[in-house]
Amino acid sequence: MRLRVRVAMKDTFFSDAFATMPPEERELYRMTVIMNMPSEYAEELRVRYYRGLLRHAGQNIKIGCGVKIVNPQWISLGDGVVISDRCTLIARGEGGITLGDGVRLMEGVYLDTERPDGYINIGNNTYIGTNSVLHGHSGLEIGDDCLLAQNITITPYQHIFDDPALLIREQGGHTRKVTIGRDSYIGMCVTVLWSADIGEGSVIGASSTVTHPIPPYSVAVGTPARVIRKRGEPKQNRQ
Repeated sequence: MRLRVRVAMKDTFFSDAFATMPPEERELYRMTVIMNMPSEYAEELRVRYYRGLLRHAGQNIKIGCGVKIVNPQWISLGDGVVISDRCTLIARGEGGITLGDGVRLMEGVYLDTERPDGYINIGNNTYIGTNSVLHGHSGLEIGDDCLLAQNITITPYQHIFDDPALLIREQGGHTRKVTIGRDSYIGMCVTVLWSADIGEGSVIGASSTVTHPIPPYSVAVGTPARVIRKRGEPKQNRQ
């Protein structure tokens, strides 16, 4: 008998809680449900909701389940942008985040400008793979038609830690704008540090750490990444 009573209480717990919610909490509840529903209708509602908040919203955009967008007034989405499930976009200043036409953010991508003067610009038809983390402390610019595989980290900031008498968080850090040229391909699990740019048409091998600039149309691998050849180089000249 006790078991049946417990089951009954469990079955109605959330319904009873909803019935006693203040009006403002009910609206938040409904918003949370819609933002996490996988249906086409819910996706349409999400797009309609953010269209009125974003700095710019193009045509035929898609916003998946569980997407978090902070300060949408500083975020621009081009035509055909796809933001997949559980992505996060955080703009902390007017520089914001700009996604060009046809950009695809796959599941779990995290974009954060980090500072009021930071920004992230991603060019047309660029693909960002699952669970990649991109920061824009002093600016991150990714060109058109780039391919970034899964689990990539780009962080244009490095802590200074020279003085052992001070906490590391009190010593500031190095930062600069990082650029990735058009038609570049970055393999899975690559890390790009503050001191590195990647030239147009370059390829970075999986699990590499890029610590210095990579010239255009290079193939680079390793930690730290080093150029092993140029794209289009005749076979007889390759090492």
